[in-house]
Amino acid sequence: MKVLLLGASGFVGRHLAAALRRRGDEVATASLRDPSSAAATALDCDAIVNLAGESIAQRWNDDVKRRIETSRIAAPHAFLNELERQERRTSVYVSASAIGYYGTSETATFDEKSPPGDDFLARVCTRWERVAASAAALHMRVAIVRTGIVLGTDGGALATMLVPFRLGLGGIAGSGRQWYSWIHIADLAGIYLLALDSAAGALNGCSPNPVTNAEFTHALGVALHRPTILRTPAFALRAMLGEGATIALEGQRVLPKRTQECGYRFEFPLLSGALANLL
Repeated sequence: MKVLLLGASGFVGRHLAAALRRRGDEVATASLRDPSSAAATALDCDAIVNLAGESIAQRWNDDVKRRIETSRIAAPHAFLNELERQERRTSVYVSASAIGYYGTSETATFDEKSPPGDDFLARVCTRWERVAASAAALHMRVAIVRTGIVLGTDGGALATMLVPFRLGLGGIAGSGRQWYSWIHIADLAGIYLLALDSAAGALNGCSPNPVTNAEFTHALGVALHRPTILRTPAFALRAMLGEGATIALEGQRVLPKRTQECGYRFEFPLLSGALANLL
C-alpha cells in the first residue's frame, strides 16, 4: 500500500512513517500549504493520513487560535476540494483529531459515543471531523483518530517534561486531580495502522488506563528516580500559556472503547510500562 502522509515531519508523522515502512508500505509526503500539489501527489496513493495542524502547545492568543482553526478546518477542506477534481481518488482517508473533542471534566468519563464539548478546542475538533467526514462523499472510507497525550522521548508532552523532571524540578500541575488520557507513541502508530487497514468512524487514541496529573507526576518521578515535591500553581500555567493552560489544568478521562472493539490490542496499556520502555 502507498500512503500519503500530510504532516509527515511532525512527531506522530515520523513514527507513523517508520511503522508503515517497517511493514513494507510505501510513504509519500505533501503539505497542505499547497492543496493542489498535495492532491496531485495523492493520485497514485492508496490511502491518505492527514496529521497536519498548528501546534496547540504554545501560548494562545487570537492569532494562534486562528492558525489552529485554519490548519485543521480550512486547509483540509481546500485539499479535499482539490481531490474532488481528480479523476482518480484514494479509497481511504484517515484524519487526526483530538480528545479535546469531548471538552474537559474532572468527573465524567468519555468514549467514542460521547457528545462533543463546547469550549474552543471542542468546537475546533467538531468542525475538523466534519471536514474529514465529507471525504465519504468522494467514496472514501473515513476514519478519525482522537488523540490523547502522546508519550515519546523525541517529541510530544513527555519530551517537554523530561528536562525539568530530571533536574528535580517536576511536580504536580494545578490541583493534580485533572485526568491525563495518555498513549505511548507506538500504540498511537498502531491505531493509525488499524484505521488505514479496516476501521471507519471515530477511534480514541489513548490508553485504556488514564491517570490523574498527580499519578502521572509520581510515576514519572519514580521512573527517573527524582523527587516531585514542587508544584506549578494554576495561575503560573495560565500566565505562561494563556487560555491554552486549560489542556494541562482541566483534562478529561477518555477510554478507547471502540478502538478495542475494532480489535486493537495495546502494547503499553499501563503508564508504568510505557515509561519503563521509553526511559
